[in-house]
Amino acid sequence: MATEGERREQPPLGKNYGNLPLEEDQSTKKTNRKWTDVSDLCADMAEETVLIRGAAQAIRAVGKRMVFLVVRQGMFTVQCVLSVSKTNLDSDRMGPISGEMVRFGAGLSKESLIDVEGVVSAPKDPIKGTTQQVEIQVKKLYCVTAAVPNLPINIEDATRSETEFEKAELAGEQLVRVGQDTRLNHRVLDLRTPANQAIFSLQDQVESTFRKFLKSKGFIGIHTPKIIGGSSEGGAAVFKLDYKGQPACLAQSPQLHKQMGIYGGFEKVFEIGPVFRAEDSFTHRHLCEFVGLDVEMRIKEHYFEVADLVDSLFVAMFERLNSKCKMELDTINKQYPFEPLKYLPKTLRLTYEEGVQMLKEAGKEIEKKGDLNTEAEKKLGLVREKYNTDFYMLLRYPLAVRPFYTMPCYDDPSYSNSFDVFIRGEEIISGAKGCMYLTC
Repeated sequence: MATEGERREQPPLGKNYGNLPLEEDQSTKKTNRKWTDVSDLCADMAEETVLIRGAAQAIRAVGKRMVFLVVRQGMFTVQCVLSVSKTNLDSDRMGPISGEMVRFGAGLSKESLIDVEGVVSAPKDPIKGTTQQVEIQVKKLYCVTAAVPNLPINIEDATRSETEFEKAELAGEQLVRVGQDTRLNHRVLDLRTPANQAIFSLQDQVESTFRKFLKSKGFIGIHTPKIIGGSSEGGAAVFKLDYKGQPACLAQSPQLHKQMGIYGGFEKVFEIGPVFRAEDSFTHRHLCEFVGLDVEMRIKEHYFEVADLVDSLFVAMFERLNSKCKMELDTINKQYPFEPLKYLPKTLRLTYEEGVQMLKEAGKEIEKKGDLNTEAEKKLGLVREKYNTDFYMLLRYPLAVRPFYTMPCYDDPSYSNSFDVFIRGEEIISGAKGCMYLTC
């Protein structure tokens, strides 16, 4: 049987395609070649020679003389055209393409990592199925890392929305549905879907805006211990472990350590870090591990100082996502449809009693000065109908349902200087003024 080297054409054509030689992947030299991101490809670059690297998302051969490759880098895709050409128009840019090279391109497996060098062209008609409205006329093609021919997940299948499944069912067609277990077992492939790429990009924007906003307000970022000697929130939802013969647990919250920071002389602190909860429930509201965005500040006079900060912080984040992440939001919306978030320039604030009254008017009875359960919180989503906002605050919770360190209200000690923040009827933040007495 002929070896790969024996099957390959001899130079000059054979050097323009094939598996990337090992020595070129061993950092033997730095060539200073200019690489172009797929996201930067545009019609203004027509006639320019570019070099890109990405995954072979789709491969479509047209006879024996042409193959179309869709190359994906992150959320962005471009169509590359490889066709037999015997004319050597310009040895530096438009060298001839052999039938062997086209067959090599057609034989690539999906999701293989490839390098493509070619000339940008701008077709007159719109290109369907790619984000970039240009093509690359391929002159060199190398496989950097080959994927196995039969992957456990087809990216196209993992990208479909429920609407597509419903349409297919009505048409009598059957589409492959990628379940959650399959996605998690092969997460490295699932992460390649455009929606997941966009979700991680949004998370990055949220964290970046959170950090930048608080730094502009004089906050300092801290890191608190995650393995501690006792429960930080109380209750049973704590991961316990043995640390060299000593009982320990994973931190349920950085709350007490944030307060230590305030007493230690830091006026304003924040942390972005993991939080661990040994929840028994299996709903999207109960996570055993999540990344928390935590804030603590010294209140000068009124706990509304914190509420004001949260108000402006979230409006800043919403504005940032809407102005800078339209493509990401549209990409997620395509697979997981959602309605645009409604919010007010000045966040709506209701008292606990006003919220309870709204629930009563809607036919939902709440125990007197009792906590709001999940059903009640979801029912409060009716705030949108009355005030045209999905984002709001609920103030002055009953003291009995808040943590032990919460400050009671001056006018009625059965209520507290506390608030919760909601988006579409789901609590996302709890805040309060604490009773701080230095005893050390």
